[in-house]
Amino acid sequence: MTDLSASSSSTLAVIAGDRVLGTGHSHATKLNTFLLLAAVVFLNAAGNLSLAFGMRHISENLALNPLDYIRAMLNPFVAGGTVLLIFWLLSRMTLLSWADLSFVLPCTGLGYILAAVLGNVFLHEAVTPTHWIGTVLIFAGTIMVGSTDQQTRVEHRLLLNGVAQ
Repeated sequence: MTDLSASSSSTLAVIAGDRVLGTGHSHATKLNTFLLLAAVVFLNAAGNLSLAFGMRHISENLALNPLDYIRAMLNPFVAGGTVLLIFWLLSRMTLLSWADLSFVLPCTGLGYILAAVLGNVFLHEAVTPTHWIGTVLIFAGTIMVGSTDQQTRVEHRLLLNGVAQ
């Protein structure tokens, strides 16, 4: 029975390749996960910055008229922000397929920090000291969560996909 269990375990590792997460995941898997995490955070912040900049330079306020929204989407900054946010969504979907939601969501909270900095620097938004303290607390929480092991298990993913052990 031990041989069957070892065989099944090695088969799972072969099927999963470098995507084995949890306590035994490889350095390359961690690196890829954190690189994708950085891309998700950057795309979200850059997309929202571009969208906000474009929306501030539209002459009219948007209301219920759908033509106003179509005109707004023709603004290059709004269009660019929309494209960046589409890439953000696709990369976030990939990240969620690689790691647990309980790992991904706190770590993507770094986007709030980046958004506050970008809003302050590029949009000249006033950020209060209380806002900065909250931003630092988010950063501290992100470091705590990011330093923990991801708990995603390939066996669970394979079982959800109908592959038995």
